[in-house]
Amino acid sequence: MSQSKEKIIKRVKKNHTWLSMFSFITTVAFSFLLITVFVVLLSSYLTKSKLSSEYDAIAYMAKIYESSGDDIPEASLYKTLNNEGRFYFIKDSAGNVLYQNGPITCDERKEFFTYNLNMKKIPTFTDKDNFFKEESDDGLIFDYRHALSLLVQTDFFEKETSILLNHEIGADEFFNDEAHIEDFAQNLLQFPIWFSIDVKNGSEKFIGKAHFKINGTDLTIFLCFIVFLILLAIIIFFILLIRLINDIRNQRKSLNLLFKDMTTDGHNLMWFLYKGQKILREKKNAKNEYAVVNLAFLKYTNFCTCHSISEGEKLLRDFYRTVESMLETGELISHSTSSNYAILLHCPDRDFVKDRVLGLIRTLEKTRSNHSFRFHAGIDFIEVSKNKNGKIVRRKKANLEQEYNNACTANTVIADKAESGIAVFDKEMVEEQKWMDFVQEEQKNALKNEEFIVYYQPKYNPSTNELSGAEALIRWNSPKHGFISPGKFIPIFETNGFITEIDHYMLSHVARDVKRWHDAGLTCVPISVNISRAHFIENNLAEQIRDSVDEAGAPRNLIEIELTESAFFDDKKLLISTISKLKEFGFAVSLDDFGSGFSSLNTLKDMPLDVLKIDAEFFRGESADTRGKVVVSETIRLAKSLNMKTVAEGIEVKDQVLFLAEQGCDMIQGFYFAKPMPGNEFEDRMRNPKSEKSDEPAETKTEEAEPDKADEPNEGENADGMKQENQSPEEQIKMDSDKLSKD
Repeated sequence: MSQSKEKIIKRVKKNHTWLSMFSFITTVAFSFLLITVFVVLLSSYLTKSKLSSEYDAIAYMAKIYESSGDDIPEASLYKTLNNEGRFYFIKDSAGNVLYQNGPITCDERKEFFTYNLNMKKIPTFTDKDNFFKEESDDGLIFDYRHALSLLVQTDFFEKETSILLNHEIGADEFFNDEAHIEDFAQNLLQFPIWFSIDVKNGSEKFIGKAHFKINGTDLTIFLCFIVFLILLAIIIFFILLIRLINDIRNQRKSLNLLFKDMTTDGHNLMWFLYKGQKILREKKNAKNEYAVVNLAFLKYTNFCTCHSISEGEKLLRDFYRTVESMLETGELISHSTSSNYAILLHCPDRDFVKDRVLGLIRTLEKTRSNHSFRFHAGIDFIEVSKNKNGKIVRRKKANLEQEYNNACTANTVIADKAESGIAVFDKEMVEEQKWMDFVQEEQKNALKNEEFIVYYQPKYNPSTNELSGAEALIRWNSPKHGFISPGKFIPIFETNGFITEIDHYMLSHVARDVKRWHDAGLTCVPISVNISRAHFIENNLAEQIRDSVDEAGAPRNLIEIELTESAFFDDKKLLISTISKLKEFGFAVSLDDFGSGFSSLNTLKDMPLDVLKIDAEFFRGESADTRGKVVVSETIRLAKSLNMKTVAEGIEVKDQVLFLAEQGCDMIQGFYFAKPMPGNEFEDRMRNPKSEKSDEPAETKTEEAEPDKADEPNEGENADGMKQENQSPEEQIKMDSDKLSKD
């Protein structure tokens, strides 16, 4: 699968989801941090506000003590301080206690600092009455009653708490008393601490006991604020969670839409490539061989024409569901193009896969009881990947798109077969594709550099054995591959449209040769030049041919325009008009390969042709000596009646020459008289127009057709220098197709 397609899928998968997840996580973390910060700030504010008032009270007492003069008696001073109702003591710089009011429970070993609202640093000590009642060898022992009495320690509660904890009154009686409840609300929690203040220029310390108190109102405000923040965070959390879930659902919908095939309601080719590539690359599947199949339904457009497009799509859906139901776990199918399916199968054995694919085809052929369907299947096997040491490794770089393309390439081998069949991709197909790429990449440079060479195959009169004409054929003298037979590049040119360029090239070069020979005083004969079917869509084709020949200065009567019978299936009126113009301009027009395909008597009736070329296949096969001769003789007689000359192609033995001479055939073209040759050799033939074959015995095709050069064609070349015989499919394809037909 290409990287661009993988990027599209990744973009769809990541679209909004990661952003939403990031927003969700960030917001949750921020909300938690915000709540924590607010709790800390609020706690700090409450603590400082409570401690600030307590510190101010102790500082006031310290100021009274410090501002008292010698004229104030100590008893009066201490009485004034004692009236504040707080425990305190005064120490000198040596640590001696000068005065104390109440027990000294200050733990001076545990000094720390706190701050008031003005951010003033205050030395502070803990109280010895902490949450741990006593210390033992094993550690500290917690006394919950002692701790609770400290948490609710006020002058009033010291007595009441003792009563409650010692069960002197019940809990219901305690909390039903309004006075108890009011005091409890005003003094819910308190912790004793000691503030130290330097007095008298630091020579003494005034240390007073304070109480950090939290009442019910404070706690209510604090808890309400915390609850509000938590509820706000929960609301935001669920809003983002819902959005995240929606984004994930939308992302999955987008992915499903990207992978959905609208025709079959199944999966499309992109899903097949993405999912299949993941399967191939998984470590657990490294030891498994797979097969990729391109399954093509033949004549789908014909079915839609006869029944409707909707019926055709319904049929495609039925095919999809049928194949899908026959797949195993881990196997895939998708609708790839108009009437093609991509299939990924397990491959325990290659013959087993072939049989299985044939079984699929047999099942699909019976989808409709009143219709007979045909299918072609191209198969490419994906082998187990191994390293240099022969160890099985993961297919980390598996490219299913390339494998499926190979399966499609295999399918083209049997594209012209009407019956169902299968074809397996092999290395020869790779070489064919490379050859096609080479031809298409080099064709323009070859034309520009005049690597294409004109060869001439003479035509002789069978009665006089004299040179009567010739056909211009093409060869390619490639710097890289040497002489190349036209059968290897002409079909490619016909497919990609470059054949029209070749036609112009051949016509101009032949016209130049004819001009040169004519000026040299040679006895020139008409040279036939092939014009491809692709040209006959042009309204001014006759004018183009005329101008090209006139530009070279060649006599028009020495140039014969040769057509193939396939041209007669195009615009018939335009074709007749073009032929008529060519004849008006002085050119002869011939029909090549008459009888090889779908030629009919209407062709001879409607077309004003000058020459009829009889196909070589009439002289081959088991009935060549009986029925073939009858057809040939009648064709020659019919042509004479229409004032047409006849040329017999592919003549290889003397008996055929004698027969054609008896029937009045005008010319013979074939290996018996001459094979295609370069222009200089053909010049020698024109200087000596009498054939040396007149007194020779009959010769076989093998003896005559032995070429001297690698570029020369095999026997039976047609007008383009291409082989006449049909090449059979590879043996395996034929065997598989025959097997399907028998089944």
